[in-house]
Amino acid sequence: MDPNTTPTSLLLSLVGKSAIVTGAASGIGLAIAERFAMSGAHVHLLDRAPAEAKAAADGIIAAGFKATAHACDVTSVDEVRRTMDTIKNIDILINNAGIAHIGTAETTTPEDFDRLLSVNVKGVYNCLNSALPHMVQGGGGAIVNIASIAATAGLADRFAYSTTKGAVLAMTYSVARDFISKGIRCNAISPARVHTPFVDGYLARTYPGREAEMFAKLSESAPIGRMGQPHEVASLALFLCSNAASFITGVDYPLDGGFFNLHG
Repeated sequence: MDPNTTPTSLLLSLVGKSAIVTGAASGIGLAIAERFAMSGAHVHLLDRAPAEAKAAADGIIAAGFKATAHACDVTSVDEVRRTMDTIKNIDILINNAGIAHIGTAETTTPEDFDRLLSVNVKGVYNCLNSALPHMVQGGGGAIVNIASIAATAGLADRFAYSTTKGAVLAMTYSVARDFISKGIRCNAISPARVHTPFVDGYLARTYPGREAEMFAKLSESAPIGRMGQPHEVASLALFLCSNAASFITGVDYPLDGGFFNLHG
């Protein structure tokens, strides 16, 4: 098939592909799972909240697409390995599961630091380590790791979070280099602030009664004047995992509303 004459819809098609999305029960993960399913993939939604993952998968199935929910805590190497071995045919891996934290190097406790490392770094490693053998055996595939602008921007009060997302970028480049000869592409997406249920929950807990005011203030941190939306991350992830991006690997894509180049 000549890409110069192939319709864009076919270049972005994931028909016949098996895609794993971690942290898929809500937010960015759910948006990616839904977009991939609509593009033809059989989506496997991994989440440590089994009821929410099943509800998300049921919604995708009810819309006429293919999805399977898996209860899986990415911090458990045994759970991850068992889940990957159950799925077996893995064409796409989206490492999205992660947690946030507010604090400096002084105020971040050892317990909080270990918790973020366990989910954001070890969790990504566990999924890479368990999925890559299946992808190699299958002849290749595409991986997208969800990083953050915090990995490179030096955001205030995000010491542990920034540290872990920097590690995600390093893993992205390493996997891209080590597995390029196996037909596996690995890229990262680094979003700025995205409007998810996590943001709403954070505002409700931290600024009760001032949610709207603080939402507007946070939205203004991006030059474009708003937060990103989960479906916008999903669109970029779809591109990177499709044949339209077949020549792209080892790249970090800021999805930041102009944060880096237009700020100030």
